[in-house]
Amino acid sequence: MRDMEILEYSFFQNALLGSLLASILCGMVGTYIVARRLVFISGGITHASFGGIGLGVYLGVNPVLTAMAFAVASAFGVEWMSRRGDVREDSAIAMFWTLGMSVGIICCFLSPGFMPDMPSFLFGNILTIGMPDLWLLAAVALVAGLVFVFFYRQILSVSFDSTFARSQGLPVSIIEYGMMALIALTIVSTLRLVGIVLAISLLTIPQMTANLFTFSMKRIILASMAIGWIDCLVGLAISYHWNVPSGASIIFVSILFYVLLKTIKWVAGKLLYKGC
Repeated sequence: MRDMEILEYSFFQNALLGSLLASILCGMVGTYIVARRLVFISGGITHASFGGIGLGVYLGVNPVLTAMAFAVASAFGVEWMSRRGDVREDSAIAMFWTLGMSVGIICCFLSPGFMPDMPSFLFGNILTIGMPDLWLLAAVALVAGLVFVFFYRQILSVSFDSTFARSQGLPVSIIEYGMMALIALTIVSTLRLVGIVLAISLLTIPQMTANLFTFSMKRIILASMAIGWIDCLVGLAISYHWNVPSGASIIFVSILFYVLLKTIKWVAGKLLYKGC
């Protein structure tokens, strides 16, 4: 009975809605990340966004807004430097990664007082998200949904063969820069849920799990949305019962779920092979 009473609290209702919106958003954007093998780039953008958070604290403005601007600028910077050819992609990622972290740390130390929200940005706490965070998630999810609905075929073509897509006259550069911006916005909008340290996991592990059973991009998107929300719900339950950080619980559950399903698939394959 006590377990059901928590559903009456607004903070837990916000957590449930936030996990649903984040699962929908990450299901779409994360599938593109996995298909294009942009996990390392996304990790760099995630950590670079800390520079925007620190800058927002130092300037006394909403750190989420400055984190978005910093993340998008970093994403464009990595894409631009990689295209030039005189800088390796991993080197460009490392530069923006460390630049963001160093700017964030310097600004936080120069800022007077203490920022109580800093741990939630670093490690995430879905139980502390409020209506502004939900509106942000909903807005970015709506934008991502419209992009994927109207430009799905173009995104699909660029995801699997950008060279062929360019030969067909598709604006590959515009699509890639647009998706990089969307990745940056997605990362920042989910920081309060799982934090900078774990944000990239929410964009990759559910997609990896879905990819165990299908290679269709559309099916991976839909399946990863469902898997991501299940991970969030189970992680929330563990966080509530054992009083552990919600962000870490969600990611731990998602990895455990992936390992479990991969093991089941491997065992089923072995049994089927022996049966033949």
